[in-house]
Amino acid sequence: MLKRCIMIFPKFDNIEMINEIRCKYDPLANHVQPHITLVFPFDSDIATPDLKEHMYNVLKDFSSFEILLSTITPTYSFGRYLFLNIKKGNSEIIKMHERLYTGILGDYYPKWLCQENFLPHMTVGSFEDDESFKIGINDVENIQDEFKTVVNEISVEIIDENEDSIIEFTIPLS
Repeated sequence: MLKRCIMIFPKFDNIEMINEIRCKYDPLANHVQPHITLVFPFDSDIATPDLKEHMYNVLKDFSSFEILLSTITPTYSFGRYLFLNIKKGNSEIIKMHERLYTGILGDYYPKWLCQENFLPHMTVGSFEDDESFKIGINDVENIQDEFKTVVNEISVEIIDENEDSIIEFTIPLS
């Protein structure tokens, strides 16, 4: 059984700022590159060729698209997080998310997401307690940088026993 996740790994010219924030506040910063999750981590025995076929079929109608991220906001949904918000490209990401969770991935839709709307974002901080969360919020509240790029591919990662990300394959967008 493999633990997988389906993501966008944006390539920003100014990604160093995101990496600095994540190194301070995201425990997964040393395990996975900055990313936008489309399909949340799931354990399955789905064969790689079957998953590739599903993704090609689902993503064949999607073209490359621009995304713009800015403004870091705190959220208490499912814990204490800092989200870098997506200002442009949201609708494409939501459509991909919805389509990916059909067919062979339909049974892997997270139960916790049934009570919330999917909010595309990039997590830049995750906190165990309110005190450290407040420190993180204060540290990033004045960051006004924008992060812009074109999404050309969608990646499937395998999450190993150490929580490290191993890219299994990528699907190019037309």
